[in-house]
Amino acid sequence: MASLHLTKVGLGHTNRNSFADLAITRHAPPPARSTRVGFKVSASSSQTEPDLSVCVNGIHMPNPFVIGSGPPGTNYTVMKRAFDEGWGAVIAKTVSLDAAKVINVTPRYARLRAGANGSAKGQIIGWENIELISDRPLETMLKEFTQLKKEYPDRILIASIMEEYKKADWEELIDRVEQTGIDAIEVNFSCPHGMPERKMGMAIGQDCALLEEVCGWINAKATVPVWAKMTPNITDITMPARLALSTGCEGISAINTIQSVMGISLDTLRPEPCVEGYSTPGGYSCKAVRPIALAKVMNIAKMMNSEFNMKDYSLSGIGGVETGGDAAEFILLGANTVQVCTGVMMHGYGLVKKLGAELKDFMNKHNFKTIEDFRGASLPYFTTHTDLVRRQQEAIQQRKAVKKGLGSDKDWTGDGFVKETESMVSN
Repeated sequence: MASLHLTKVGLGHTNRNSFADLAITRHAPPPARSTRVGFKVSASSSQTEPDLSVCVNGIHMPNPFVIGSGPPGTNYTVMKRAFDEGWGAVIAKTVSLDAAKVINVTPRYARLRAGANGSAKGQIIGWENIELISDRPLETMLKEFTQLKKEYPDRILIASIMEEYKKADWEELIDRVEQTGIDAIEVNFSCPHGMPERKMGMAIGQDCALLEEVCGWINAKATVPVWAKMTPNITDITMPARLALSTGCEGISAINTIQSVMGISLDTLRPEPCVEGYSTPGGYSCKAVRPIALAKVMNIAKMMNSEFNMKDYSLSGIGGVETGGDAAEFILLGANTVQVCTGVMMHGYGLVKKLGAELKDFMNKHNFKTIEDFRGASLPYFTTHTDLVRRQQEAIQQRKAVKKGLGSDKDWTGDGFVKETESMVSN
């Protein structure tokens, strides 16, 4: 493998998105602020196998596999484990200013297996959670961010943040997480359960006017790249994604979990997960959501390609990733990185090694040397149903023309006699 040399890009007070050697032309000029920090990467030797490294918003990662915000990034110990296992980046569990308001319950997960309702057998295909954001004091999480960046200065740590509809609170939270040295911020506009009455999470992601205003506050304050995490619980996911990019966010993450009711126990007649006999709708994840996630990512990527210079922005795909092939599908639709959360909860942090090996196998099969060689390669093959009808009609006419055969006996030739005969055979 090539040796990689990472150099911090110098800070300045020009446009917030100015990176060394990364000229950016914005679709809509974001609010002026300090330069956001990134890394510059160079390779010193030729690759002998596929190179999984990516450079996203000026940030270099050794691979595109990112720990998604949730339990796998809930404290220092587990985030350290993720770095040690080789994950490209870690997005910590979402934090807010006042963790005292966050009270979780147990049990808070429920699984869906392939098979009969309530079956203890069969492959796990769905996972629901009613878990809230981090219930740990913000000061504790900030100390652990600082410690992780001290021990792993060249590894990528991303803070996930969520707040109420208060400008001063968003600004304070951004300032405090940035002081720890984190590399980027992911804004949780998409948690489908918990505290909607406080205009948090999905309550903002479903309200485009609210999202545009809050993004304006965030992007006027932040000095590191900002990703906006989208909710799938909306009619057209491209609308909030477009507004987030237009108001200055450098990236989009999609999708968060799908609002769901996992099921009803046919023995007790109570919903799952069952807490003292009651439940509440939660967030659905795992492999069953991947087709939905792929469609949302495809729509966002097509919008970004047509309305923005996608080279200047990033897209992080999320939803049911458990194999390298799953990851390849998101990248083929334009994702720069792929996040995994439920997959880690089911298979452990060592899953990243399997993901990397399988993604390299896919790349070798198609002779791809880098992630960029195939990123977005499948996007051109999505079209409208009307266009599908036109294409099929044209293809049918072409096949009929091939099978039409000779017009009359005078058209027979000696050299092409066998082929001419075959052209008039129906089976």
